[in-house]
Amino acid sequence: MSNSLPSSVLFLCTRNAIRSPLAEGLMKHALTRTSQPAIFVASAGLYPTDIDGFVVSVLGEQGIDMLRHEARPFDSLNDGGYDLIIALSTQAEAEALDAMRAQATEVESWEVLDPSLVDGTREMKLDAYRETRDQIRAKIAERFGLQG
Repeated sequence: MSNSLPSSVLFLCTRNAIRSPLAEGLMKHALTRTSQPAIFVASAGLYPTDIDGFVVSVLGEQGIDMLRHEARPFDSLNDGGYDLIIALSTQAEAEALDAMRAQATEVESWEVLDPSLVDGTREMKLDAYRETRDQIRAKIAERFGLQG
């Protein structure tokens, strides 16, 4: 895996409601705290829906405001305008690989917990979202050398 920094990264998941906005918020936040060159960061979903309220909460705990996040459809962005697409769901990976077959865009897949699958109390759900947030933060640190 190359550790060179891309000039643009798209985080892609199924609905652009949980994992990809978590990754977008964390990466943008990490970039503001570093002297790394600017990287354009965005997120999208295959079937975009509104951002999950738990995502807003667990990023807010880190001082990251995602209230104005607007879900974007992948099919409006898959023109090869990104150096790197990071897929955060199996379905997103398959779609990205298919869409980028003729492009020079690199596609990576990150295995992270889908916290929406966790049932239980509000606190149990928040803990699952925090776990996903922390998994993504660790992957950003490992892949890009960025500490959030």
